[in-house]
Amino acid sequence: MSERPKILVTQKIPADAYSLLHSIGEVEANMDEGVIWSSEELLRRAPSHDYLLCLLTDTIDARVLEACASATPRLKLVANMAVGYNNIDVKAATRQQIMVSNTPGVLSDTTADLAFSLLLATARRVPEAERFLRAGKFTGWGPLLFCGAEVHGSTLGIIGAGRIGQLMAKRAGGFDMHVRYYNTRRLPADIEASYRLTYVELEELLRQSDFVSLHVPYAPTTHHLIGERELALMKSSAILINTARGPVVDEKALVHALQSGRIAGAGLDVFEHEPAVEPELLSMENVVLVPHIASASFKTRTRMAMMAAENIVAHVQGQRPPNQVNG
Repeated sequence: MSERPKILVTQKIPADAYSLLHSIGEVEANMDEGVIWSSEELLRRAPSHDYLLCLLTDTIDARVLEACASATPRLKLVANMAVGYNNIDVKAATRQQIMVSNTPGVLSDTTADLAFSLLLATARRVPEAERFLRAGKFTGWGPLLFCGAEVHGSTLGIIGAGRIGQLMAKRAGGFDMHVRYYNTRRLPADIEASYRLTYVELEELLRQSDFVSLHVPYAPTTHHLIGERELALMKSSAILINTARGPVVDEKALVHALQSGRIAGAGLDVFEHEPAVEPELLSMENVVLVPHIASASFKTRTRMAMMAAENIVAHVQGQRPPNQVNG
């Protein structure tokens, strides 16, 4: 390229990534922390950039991509700072000969940490007990005070045994949990043995498990994977954990299952209509809710931002972006 490429960063990201991007191009960035541009704002700002660094909360739809493809300079790459990329119309990008990249692998351990934290916090009623204490209600130890579910020695069901699911199983090993898993494809025997995983069909997993943890990508085939029928198969003492994607769970069905005592609790990092949350969930003491923070460690978020920037740098240098997902 004869001129330095123009790069648009849609949200405020860790500082190290800006330094890398400034070294190879002219950077325009949204520096207002917590501000997410609307589709109309993206449609106004994105055209005439060579590269777009975005996040999973940005909607990069066909309109935006078509406008960017017909502008000068022409958009060459959308670098998503996330593992998933369902926020991008990848088919439209491919039609317009625009590359799409993601940031896989880097957040697996951090996400598994958060998933197991939610499991522990929900089982042992930690947030509920803390609210009780802070409200000045604690008057002394009692034999039934905040009794919760046993974690060690219980059965964990993992739906989606990719990298994060396997790391969840690894953490469960430290608690001597019996781990069942369901996957679209059964894992090789050596991986099953390494993580002490037992394969079962989905219905059997739901029936057997004390905890069910979701680790599937979001796609049409996983939309409402857990709905009224699946929740009805679970133990009344079971707890559901979701750090995958919100729409994997039918949130209204989950509310009903919790209200009726069909299941005992839930720990949720993601929501079906994020950032909106079903109002009933907000008042339930048997639900632990956190605002999509599974990858929120300084180290992981910095590495994600750097990986997204490195995908752009690779293309500027005439190389294939290392994490290209189309083309």
